[in-house]
Amino acid sequence: MSPVTTSPSPPVDEGTPRDHGPGPRTAAVLVFVSSAAVLVVEIVALRLLAPYLGLTLETSTMVIGIALTAIALGSWLGGRIADQVNPRRLIGPSLGVSGVVVALTPVVLRATAEWAPALLLLIASLTILVPGALLSAVTPIVTKLRLTSLAETGTVVGRLSGVGTVGAIVGTILTGFVLVSRLPVSGILIGLGALLVVGSALVEWRTRGWSSAALALVIVVGGLATVAAPGGCDRETRYHCARVVADPDRGSGRTLVLDGLRHSYVDLDDPTFLEFTYVRAIASVVDAAFPGREPLAAHHLGGGGLTFPRYLAATRPGTRSLVSEIDSGVLRVNRDQLGLGSGAGIHVRAEDGRLGLRRLDAGSRDLVVGDAFGGVSVPWHLTTVEAMTDVRRVLDEDGLYVANLIDHGALAFARAEVATLGETFEHVALVGEPTDIGLDPADTPKGGNMVVLASDRPVDLRATQATLDARQTGWKIATGDDLTSWIGDARPLTDDYAPVDQLLQPYSPRSSR
Repeated sequence: MSPVTTSPSPPVDEGTPRDHGPGPRTAAVLVFVSSAAVLVVEIVALRLLAPYLGLTLETSTMVIGIALTAIALGSWLGGRIADQVNPRRLIGPSLGVSGVVVALTPVVLRATAEWAPALLLLIASLTILVPGALLSAVTPIVTKLRLTSLAETGTVVGRLSGVGTVGAIVGTILTGFVLVSRLPVSGILIGLGALLVVGSALVEWRTRGWSSAALALVIVVGGLATVAAPGGCDRETRYHCARVVADPDRGSGRTLVLDGLRHSYVDLDDPTFLEFTYVRAIASVVDAAFPGREPLAAHHLGGGGLTFPRYLAATRPGTRSLVSEIDSGVLRVNRDQLGLGSGAGIHVRAEDGRLGLRRLDAGSRDLVVGDAFGGVSVPWHLTTVEAMTDVRRVLDEDGLYVANLIDHGALAFARAEVATLGETFEHVALVGEPTDIGLDPADTPKGGNMVVLASDRPVDLRATQATLDARQTGWKIATGDDLTSWIGDARPLTDDYAPVDQLLQPYSPRSSR
């Protein structure tokens, strides 16, 4: 019997001769850059939308959801179309069109927010969805080109999938730690758009170089339009679009506007002039709690225009104010445009307020002032029982905590925050419009700014009310049973339960922010 011989299996017929496409290095670069760009667009979109929608949990959730939808849609459609059309013809247009959309995003979003705000969510969704889907389609397209043999399928798919993931990681880290801290948001997107168009030109220069030149022209036009677009900033910081607006009725008056909302009013010549009612209320509480011109050791959670630290320095010489302000760009605005100099007894740290509290010694402060806001939202981790316990730790036995609260509608957040302070301090009082704090139940609360004060020693409420009246605030004080009734069944906030974004209703024309 003749021996049985075997021969290698014939190669699988995969159809017409294949265009092997880009080499392994080029393929890796395309996948890496496109994946990184998706995450850059996602993170920067949050910064662009914050002035109009707030930097809230809902805004973040929406942007992340749209970005994930774009990734899923692009991956599916990219693979499907690559099976029906020559994949090589798809890479250039995917990069080029996405680059144009990315570069035009700042001017389109800002113009929409100013002139057609009802369309903002739709336009914002499209500016994330379109480039995200096109860029996500690059990975399956390139993978299709690189699959020349079934024997290498796992290797090729695994390698390019890994490269794409690494690209996404690098895009995230680069944006969060480098780009946003050094470049304007519009500059990041225009630069990324230009990079994508250049990538498109390199891919297609032999066959359709003219189209890439046309796309590059659109990039230039978009950049110029962004300069003239509404909603421009004096300075784009890590967290805000910052502007300083001169008061036409008071030559030395300046308003610090962050993300389109008035955060602070500063009189460059007279720091004792307090424009906003809530700041006058805070000053009234502090002046009544610490009579005279005795200097204080104060800590401020949130800086803004440093209105109240300036007031303390002017009215209580020798006061030492330490300010925790997370946005170093806001501090530069204070120095460059709001006249903050050295030697005023004001020391500012660019740090998170909660972390700043932990650095302070127990019993080291007479006063802690809470006035930290991110656009139209509140940093939730500065509202909890645990955070207030740290505030109480750093105060001495006669120390006072006073904070600005902003809420509207049912005032659910304000009630929860006052309930939280009641869990931490022996004495709590609330200052505000009588209708808002339950002292005029015949009228519907309008909401806005309120000031809460808390201490382990009784505060002279009569003196506080007299000072409020002298400053013509029109505000009253709720305490005792009135305050308990106003709080109702509000649940205290903790690090484990702090749905601040859901409780807070941020908007009203009355609000200083």
